[in-house]
Amino acid sequence: MKPGVWKTLLSVLSGPLLLALSPSAVLQAQAPTVNELKAKIFDATMLKQTFVNGLRFCNELNGSNFYFEPRNRVINLEEFHRSLDNLAREGVFNPDKRRPWNTQDAAERWQQVQREAVKDKSNCELVASLPALQKQLEELQKTDSSEKKEAAEKTPEAPESKAGAADKKN
Repeated sequence: MKPGVWKTLLSVLSGPLLLALSPSAVLQAQAPTVNELKAKIFDATMLKQTFVNGLRFCNELNGSNFYFEPRNRVINLEEFHRSLDNLAREGVFNPDKRRPWNTQDAAERWQQVQREAVKDKSNCELVASLPALQKQLEELQKTDSSEKKEAAEKTPEAPESKAGAADKKN
């Protein structure tokens, strides 16, 4: 056969197969699995316990502020950036590095608190979504159990009973 014929044949045969597989793949991509929901619920529950002091500031943790745990307060990123610039300009002692602040130290700390602000915001969003995640898990478990019941009712005979009948004949 010619090479072009194989391509045509392959595309003709794979088309219906792709159509048959694509709806289920789309549904799986849209709906999280039970295990994924359980993992998110576990993460949110653990955050609720470990980030307990920061949770009361969630209305302020919107990405422009970060929670500063040692002082149990929220600090604005822009104000903190100005403070870092001043520390570097004045050469104030940096206890973490055991030397005076410089612009590189200030830039590193600035990047760190920006990441912390994003993390604090996502932590608050995850904990806030906990009730919705639990409800979604309950609904998903209900639909899974009803689908299993329907599948069990449609199955006329279990494979074990067929194997048992074959053993009796021998």
